[in-house]
Amino acid sequence: MSATTHNDVFTGSVNRQSERKLLGVAGLAWLFDAMDVGMISFIMVAIGKDWSLDASQLGWIGSVGSIGMAVGAFIFGMLADRIGRKNVLILTLLLFSVGAGLSALATGIGIFLILRFFIGTGLGGELPVASTLVSESVPTEKRGRTVVLLESFWAVGWIAAALVSYFIIPDYGWRVALIIGAIPAFYAIYLRWNIHDSTKFAAKKNEKQNPFKNIAEIWSKPYARRTVMLWILWFSVVFSYYGMFLWLPSVVEAKGFSMVRSFLYVLVMTIAQLPGYFTAAWLIEKWGRKAVLIVYLLGTAVFAYFFGIAESLPMIMVSGILLSFFNLGAWGALYAYSPEQYPTLIRGTGTGMAAAFGRIGGIFGPLMVGYLLLRQVSIGVIFTIFCASIVVGILAVLFLGKETKNKELA
Repeated sequence: MSATTHNDVFTGSVNRQSERKLLGVAGLAWLFDAMDVGMISFIMVAIGKDWSLDASQLGWIGSVGSIGMAVGAFIFGMLADRIGRKNVLILTLLLFSVGAGLSALATGIGIFLILRFFIGTGLGGELPVASTLVSESVPTEKRGRTVVLLESFWAVGWIAAALVSYFIIPDYGWRVALIIGAIPAFYAIYLRWNIHDSTKFAAKKNEKQNPFKNIAEIWSKPYARRTVMLWILWFSVVFSYYGMFLWLPSVVEAKGFSMVRSFLYVLVMTIAQLPGYFTAAWLIEKWGRKAVLIVYLLGTAVFAYFFGIAESLPMIMVSGILLSFFNLGAWGALYAYSPEQYPTLIRGTGTGMAAAFGRIGGIFGPLMVGYLLLRQVSIGVIFTIFCASIVVGILAVLFLGKETKNKELA
């Protein structure tokens, strides 16, 4: 690759080779995010035993990260419109990876929760900024597919988390798993010299930016309907995802299996995320964003219900695999759809604030599960609540969403 092409990796005029490099570089950052979120779901099982935590305390471990993610998505989304997507990507990677390393040294639940908050701010900032950067950097006809493929790295990260948890935690403990989660700090150093902001942002970066004006703009008449739709959609998806998947190993264990067995079964379910992403990536440029979101969210709702009431191992595995397949395919479409709602000057702010509002759902989802489990509410009832939440998201897309397939970014 020539020096010119190398330096043009994150521009709008990328060739096929540069597009692949773009996807790989941003995708690895995404993978590391998923690895942290995935590992904490397994670590919750182990740390609960080590520190004798009840379901309510475990719920806070899941939720405090979402509080950080809400703060991070809000702050770093606005910051991305001011200092650039590249700089924010590096900052957020460093923040969550250093936090992960330090949390391995935690001696009690208090300091662990504080560190999980800072990890969450990094995670919450990185995800919408990375999808915005990729959206701005590939041709219109490939944009949706490329962002969904970017999201597919989330499944690879979850699979890596499941593998690390299955092979490391039972024999070496959860602290070693968290130290492995600090590896992205070194990747941030690589990114410092190997990525560039998109040409769309570069063309606008000298225009004076006022974050409060940007916030007002996403609620102005041209964008208010889109913002309402995105906020409802993000809340329903994040509430159900973090409520279900952060508790997944614990729920499988509660259905009568050992910790090691539950880790293995969740690993198998996690692998199903990959075909979910790939089919969504293939369909999103054929059916459009709205159709893919509605179909995959509907599949998520159906199999969330069946997973909740499942008692036999075959039923648990089939419904769990299909839940992973549809839910993560819907996530891919969500990340493709969100940046397409706004023009370049407010794209980071609009996408970041939708994600931030969604993370409020990520706070309540895990807490609700812990609260209801303590009151001996059945897992079937809990997962029916998540099913209903997803239906609300479907209705928002159906009645408020507009198709953005093959439309140029403003």
